[in-house]
Amino acid sequence: MTEQTAGRRVVTNLALSLDGHYAAPDNPLDMSWVMPYAVSDVARDHLTSLWEPATTALLGRVNAEGFLGFWPTVIGMEGADPRDEGFARWLVDTDKVVLSSTLDQAPWERATIVDKPAAEVVGDLKATEGGDILVLSSASVIKALLASDKVDRLALTIFPVFLGGGPRLFDDGLPAGQWTLVSQAAGEHGTLALVYDRVR
Repeated sequence: MTEQTAGRRVVTNLALSLDGHYAAPDNPLDMSWVMPYAVSDVARDHLTSLWEPATTALLGRVNAEGFLGFWPTVIGMEGADPRDEGFARWLVDTDKVVLSSTLDQAPWERATIVDKPAAEVVGDLKATEGGDILVLSSASVIKALLASDKVDRLALTIFPVFLGGGPRLFDDGLPAGQWTLVSQAAGEHGTLALVYDRVR
């Protein structure tokens, strides 16, 4: 049991523009700049490689509402890419932990609402058995975990577009540390998928 418990990794996944932003300056919720690249083979394969070993999804409230409002509709959709359907099924069926101070109860199946700091929540999750804990595109959660040095695997897709401003993933003052590149893939439109593991 200890081996498996010790083996739960915190894996974070986020799309970044080439100039280092995860959202546009004028409307942080507008992700239309991601869409042309998110449907590329390299982006779909990248996401598949992240959710397959994961047994828990960790999301902020805004992302949970976006993801869980959209992805279940992909299941059985005519012409849907099998990788998208696979991710959608995983998201519906897997245990979800949603960080929120405003929601009292989860409007989704297999979801738990937690009002605690992200670092504390992953500490609790790592003490249980299971696969990877996957933080899906929830920038506020990922930033908090990076600041507390709780990320074991950092997955990024870099899209070849300048947003010209907006929030950044890597703020000054993060704990110094070394990372090792474990996989890299380049695809259509110059999309890059990069996965780094924290060296401890």
